[in-house]
Amino acid sequence: MCVARCSHCVGVSLVPLAILSMVANALLLFPNLDTRYLQEGHVTRLATWGTGLWASGFLVLLAARGFVSSSSKTGCCTFRAEMLCQVGYSCVALAAAGACFLVSGTGLARGPYCLHNSTQGLNWEMPLERQSASEKYYLFERERWALACLEPQGVVLWNVVLFSLLMATSGIQVLLCAAHTLNALLGVLCGPGFRKNKVGPV
Repeated sequence: MCVARCSHCVGVSLVPLAILSMVANALLLFPNLDTRYLQEGHVTRLATWGTGLWASGFLVLLAARGFVSSSSKTGCCTFRAEMLCQVGYSCVALAAAGACFLVSGTGLARGPYCLHNSTQGLNWEMPLERQSASEKYYLFERERWALACLEPQGVVLWNVVLFSLLMATSGIQVLLCAAHTLNALLGVLCGPGFRKNKVGPV
């Protein structure tokens, strides 16, 4: 097992996931690719927090860059010091991806913010949000999707797909960052690679 190679692989794997998170969160801000809803404040608040942009996106990209560049360091002491820094990178990226995962899960569960025909008339609200613990999640009742929102058109499916994508990418990031934390700790303890750690004769 080579600690440096694992670090490099994790760093490379995180890059497309971070880019995908940024794209998904950006699309959430513009339902139907229309900027009007964001300008008028008719976008769900959980999307405007932008955790896919700065957490699973920017912070994870910074950590991935650190993983890739540090994995090329040579020298036992230099390598161990870099691995110790990577433990910190991993913890930051892990927390950032975890935050994105929780926010995306909440956004998926609550449903979109849209123009809804309520008993008080047309209102911008979250009509698919559960009002009681006994009520089913709208995700399991697809017949409600078409009638829930008048505007933006298709916003329910838009939110479901993009929040699900954010959950998937940030969830994978959490797993990769957790694995890399262990990998970096092994790098601190054992050096650049276990194969090089030979035990001499007594």
